[in-house]
Amino acid sequence: MTEAPAAQPLSAPARQGTWRLLFILSGNMVLDAIEVSVVLVALPWIGADRGLSVWTVQWLMGGFAAGFAAMLLLGPRATARWGLRRCYLVAMLVFAAASVAGGLADSTALLIASRVLKGGCAALTAPAGLALITTTVPDGPPQRRAVSVYSLFGAAGFTLGLLLSGVLTAASWRWTFLFPAPLALVLLVWGLRVIPDTGRRTPPRLTAELARNGSLVRATLGAATLNGTYAALLLLVTFQAHDRFGWRPWQVALALLPACVPLAVSVPFAGRLVARFGTRRQIAAGAAAAFAGQLLLLLRPEPASYAGGLLPTLLLVGAAMALSFAALNMQATQDVEPGLRAAAVPLFQTGVQLGGVLMLPLTAALLTHFGGHRPALLAVALAGAAGVGVAVTGTRSGRPGVARVGPGPRTERNSP
Repeated sequence: MTEAPAAQPLSAPARQGTWRLLFILSGNMVLDAIEVSVVLVALPWIGADRGLSVWTVQWLMGGFAAGFAAMLLLGPRATARWGLRRCYLVAMLVFAAASVAGGLADSTALLIASRVLKGGCAALTAPAGLALITTTVPDGPPQRRAVSVYSLFGAAGFTLGLLLSGVLTAASWRWTFLFPAPLALVLLVWGLRVIPDTGRRTPPRLTAELARNGSLVRATLGAATLNGTYAALLLLVTFQAHDRFGWRPWQVALALLPACVPLAVSVPFAGRLVARFGTRRQIAAGAAAAFAGQLLLLLRPEPASYAGGLLPTLLLVGAAMALSFAALNMQATQDVEPGLRAAAVPLFQTGVQLGGVLMLPLTAALLTHFGGHRPALLAVALAGAAGVGVAVTGTRSGRPGVARVGPGPRTERNSP
């Protein structure tokens, strides 16, 4: 048997070009992740300023998720027809324009529409960015390092969005809409010089085989419940901190950090953890931690203090994200044939976003029309219980768990 040729090291100019590209793509990933959280802290102040109910104002978050979910399945067809580079750059330009339109809007409908449009743009740039990395960075350690950096920036962006929201909302909630515009334009101008033209590609096809893939289905359902309950719980905690404790924006932002910092810190070690424990154990542990946090707040829906009421729940939810987020992403494709992974990933990501699209309006409707946090928290806890059920089903499937960490070969692990 002949040995495979050793990977050739990149030349200095090639390495510089790769890192420039990664810097642009990661910068845009940060911007996309910021958009998920940047309006969260501002929601109570937007509602008070414009006389909007929680039901209406939550669409500024739910609308972004809806636009993201709607474009995820259409995005691969667009990039296949017009190319990754063109779609990526156009999406960045539209993203900047929508930021300005939302920041200057006097109409609630236009505010929400701008968020839906930005969600659609993020659904183009995030997967396209990952595709550009996998098509331009050599396989093996260089590509794994690039994907790790890209993922780390995305996880850190959510935390950064909360902190920025706390600062910007203190000046005016409109800045949470406006500030991404100049950053997106800077990335666009630089991207014109750095992002390569990869040509047109064959669009991935959704097949019945994907719907029958147990690991993909369980990962999608588990991620949908985790993401949906996470977003809904943060919405409830934000309004509790504003209405019950009378906190300022920066105080609310700092209070929410225990729910997101663990994920950002754990991303660099996610591959090692999955390689050691497998995806199923981590997913089950994460689902149980999230459910415990939800039950804890359900028992005390009107906490007397942050330290004794909200903080334990946020710590448990943050631990759940750190345990499950990467494991769910890996489980989604671990049993999918290589030729079908390009279709499996958008399907999984659509499920993730639909969790927020469903849970946010449901939670807000219960909070608005049933006069209290307990009904809304009960709905969140029931969804969390469903997530535990899905996770337990995965651990009892009797099939070996396969942890695919990065582009290299898959690592077989025994089922827990």
